[in-house]
Amino acid sequence: MASRGSLPFDPIQRAADLWEERIGPSRTMAAVTSVMRVQQILLSEVDGALRPLGLTFARYEALVLLDFARRGSLPMRVMGERLQLHPTSVTNIVDRLQGDGLVRRLPHPTDRRATLVELTDEGRARLAKATAAVTAIEFGLGGLDEADQDRLTTLLRSVRRAAGDFD
Repeated sequence: MASRGSLPFDPIQRAADLWEERIGPSRTMAAVTSVMRVQQILLSEVDGALRPLGLTFARYEALVLLDFARRGSLPMRVMGERLQLHPTSVTNIVDRLQGDGLVRRLPHPTDRRATLVELTDEGRARLAKATAAVTAIEFGLGGLDEADQDRLTTLLRSVRRAAGDFD
């Protein structure tokens, strides 16, 4: 992605320099702007790897979550909690996955109000291909070595904890 639309300078550094001149300390602005830009880059890379398989990152995450489930299925409510998504978003994701034959909805055995979602055999096969695709591009983090990836995860975990993302 670096070659597509590359600039001869770092626009975030340029903005930080101008911010520093005109407003004041730019450290926080530069950090946040960098995170936002990296998020755009990562989404583009990962979605690009998943697109040939008919998946988006959100749908891929749902497939992984279901694959990790101990019983092989999860209630939609639990999917929403774990994926940190609104129920409407979970419904949309499951609708698309079901339409593609990758998951199926089942009645909950003990709670008539709940619906379980489980992977189909096709869902498991597509998940395996998708996982190979995203790991082949290192989820877009090819510019970082393992130690840098660990440091980044630790730094971002601190921000997430401070925001109340988890206890």
